Amino acid sequence: MTLDALWSGWRATYIADVAGRPVPGEGSLFEQILASGRPDRETYIVHRGPTCFVILNLYPYTSGHVLVLPRRAVPTLAELTPTESSELWATVVRTVATVEAVYRPEGMNVGVNLGRAAGAGVPDHLHVHVVPRWNGDTNFMTSVAEARVLPEPIDVTWEKLVAEWPGTDGGGSAGDR
Repeated sequence: MTLDALWSGWRATYIADVAGRPVPGEGSLFEQILASGRPDRETYIVHRGPTCFVILNLYPYTSGHVLVLPRRAVPTLAELTPTESSELWATVVRTVATVEAVYRPEGMNVGVNLGRAAGAGVPDHLHVHVVPRWNGDTNFMTSVAEARVLPEPIDVTWEKLVAEWPGTDGGGSAGDR
């Protein structure tokens, strides 16, 4: 017998609580999280820049899986302003360095899924995945049950990344922790 689904009710709670119940037409899920007024500790925002920000992926492949994205929802790279594009890629570089410092991975996946057909879960708001990888880090749960086994709670991941974020004194980049 194969298990087709695993219950993860915390996902719905997160979306409802952090984004304040996404409202159609009121911006993308990520824009709603960013504008929620909730502390970064609760929304898992690691860094806020002028046009881009970094947030933990709540459906991570592994601990340390983060998303780098523009504040403004755009579905394609071509729709980024030159300023957004420059900051996005500079923030990806900073994010990779931070994840490497915290987790000491043996490799790293950095990628963008553009459009639903490419696997984008939120196709209206492009985001860059930064995923630390280790030799042999695949497991039967991912292959058989399409589930992830994470070695640490997401709160701990947030604490580690915020403490290590470049240019801070162990306190991250936002003032509303």
